[in-house]
Amino acid sequence: MPPGKPKNKDLQLIADIDRTLHAPARLMILAMLHIVESADFIFLMNQTGLTRGNLSTHLNKLEENKYIDIKKRFVGKKPRTLIRLTERGRSAIKNYRKNMRQVVDDLLE
Repeated sequence: MPPGKPKNKDLQLIADIDRTLHAPARLMILAMLHIVESADFIFLMNQTGLTRGNLSTHLNKLEENKYIDIKKRFVGKKPRTLIRLTERGRSAIKNYRKNMRQVVDDLLE
């Protein structure tokens, strides 16, 4: 259940943080995708240290929110999953970064 509206309006910045992005595993995934054009599943798994199942679960959540685009194809007989950040994902990261900076600058001085 999401929290109610904070009585202190300054705390609303924290309540408004995008929880989809804020999860550490998903933030790692999006950070990697932000600096590369696209990445395959194995690369993301190695870079983030997540297990196959954990990475897959987080990728599904990000895809549901349209933050990433996933394409599956075969290279020869081997399956290959390519993931890229969508414009919506880039915008969400930009907003998240702005909001977190404001939280740190305004509330945690």
